[in-house]
Amino acid sequence: MHPFPGLTRRVALIAAFLLAALPLYATAQMAAPQEGKEYLRLKNPQPVETGKNIEVIEFFSYGCPHCGEFEPILQNWLKTKPADVQFRRIPVMFQERWIPLAKMYYTLEALGEESRLSPEMFVAIHGKAQPMWQDKTFFDWAASQGLDRKKVEDMYNSFAIGGKVNRAKMVAQAYNVQSVPLVVVDGKFVSNRVASHAAIPPLIDTLVAKARAERPKS
Repeated sequence: MHPFPGLTRRVALIAAFLLAALPLYATAQMAAPQEGKEYLRLKNPQPVETGKNIEVIEFFSYGCPHCGEFEPILQNWLKTKPADVQFRRIPVMFQERWIPLAKMYYTLEALGEESRLSPEMFVAIHGKAQPMWQDKTFFDWAASQGLDRKKVEDMYNSFAIGGKVNRAKMVAQAYNVQSVPLVVVDGKFVSNRVASHAAIPPLIDTLVAKARAERPKS
């Protein structure tokens, strides 16, 4: 007799349950994103700025908590994105406090610090409740991250940054952005109703492959 007969029966039941669940799990994993559900195809595609590369845009704001939740997932995807994909971000300004946050994004980008410090911006705002939309708070924070405070302040207040912010407003309007995070692939595919933030990178990969296939063959 087995020393633990009850345990053996329990293990057998668990194994049977897992085997029964595998087809359902596999179906869920294999289900391809559907147009009209997980993504939309724009009726009026927008021109891309990446030439031969596939363009992936994330519309976002440092002030958006959902964007903050998506950030580490996005960072993981960026580590393995295809070589022919060029990623860029466009900040949106749904409220007054998000306008200076957009300027802060472009300031970090202009100083070559965006990729290093964007994740930290989300932490400062949503993890530490710092009022980063206040200029002084941002300048002090940037200095604490090793940047030259004067250079940050001059860049933040520059005509160039103001121009980028105005351009961002125009692009967001062209794409009719109503919520964030929102991902656009190659000016024609837009993320829509996804089950979770974790579902966005596989969706991007699917849409990149679709956009690549639809591009004219050189």
